[in-house]
Amino acid sequence: MKTNIPFTLDTKKSISALGETALIKQIKIWLGKTNPRSPFGVGDDCAVLPASKTSQLVTVDPIIYGRHFDQSVTAEQAGSKLLKRNISDIAAMGGKPTYCVISLSLDSHVKLSWLKSFYTGLRKTAEKYSILIVGGDIAETKGACSATLTLLGKTASKRFLTRHSAKPNDFIFVTGKLGLSLQSGHHYSFTPRLNEALWISKQTAVNSLMDLSDGLAKDINCLVPKKAVACIYSDKLPLRSKASIKEALCDGEDYELLFTVSNKTNPEHFKSQWKKKFPNVELSLIGHMCPQGKRPSNALNLSAFQGYEHLSKQ
Repeated sequence: MKTNIPFTLDTKKSISALGETALIKQIKIWLGKTNPRSPFGVGDDCAVLPASKTSQLVTVDPIIYGRHFDQSVTAEQAGSKLLKRNISDIAAMGGKPTYCVISLSLDSHVKLSWLKSFYTGLRKTAEKYSILIVGGDIAETKGACSATLTLLGKTASKRFLTRHSAKPNDFIFVTGKLGLSLQSGHHYSFTPRLNEALWISKQTAVNSLMDLSDGLAKDINCLVPKKAVACIYSDKLPLRSKASIKEALCDGEDYELLFTVSNKTNPEHFKSQWKKKFPNVELSLIGHMCPQGKRPSNALNLSAFQGYEHLSKQ
């Protein structure tokens, strides 16, 4: 019976059967054309990258067995998720992904077949988004099966969006649906909102942008300007099937876009322009940035909800 568990006690089927040098050669084969020849890819102490005429972006995220994926997720899905969650970060700045490096921490009992499938998922996703995998590292770590990917990108123009430029009275928008990401499989099957973010970054009415990874109730705090509070309304939240308000606010790993738009903009006109461009991606106006002390009674008290907090005893 085939299993998604990455470990095996059969040394002939584990990565220890190859050793580091032979494994790296095998990885280069698995990556195919997404890994260019040295010095522009794997093979030197560093990869040589061309200069960029626009601002460069860099992000890093891991996936860890038992934390970000388990045996319910295939190795190919895990490899794809690793790259996609980094792509989502580049999208959140209105950028385009370009190059990446990957660092592996693996127990010697990790199955060679599992790792091959992992790299298949990584390669297919890299091909889809025209990303080159130019290097990385492997470390033997007892009991571990984790990978950390650093992704480079570039802005599509001189303008890029951050989390820190929202203004009081801005409208708050979110893409897609929220909640039950783990139960629905969305946490690995999602599509990064790359094209949508590129469009958003070109709209001068948009003041700030981020992606949702730790839950709306927590992540929205990154956008709130001084002397303001986020006013979000439960009846405006786009719920994933069977998700509750609490799950939509707290579950995390939605990988949707959260952004603010100037209150001088007609929100319905903005939504109609969106629908013309992205007819299959839902866009919801979920609230606005209220001046401090003026939160309406029907707005959610977000302090009563908690998204995912790393390193806490949740």
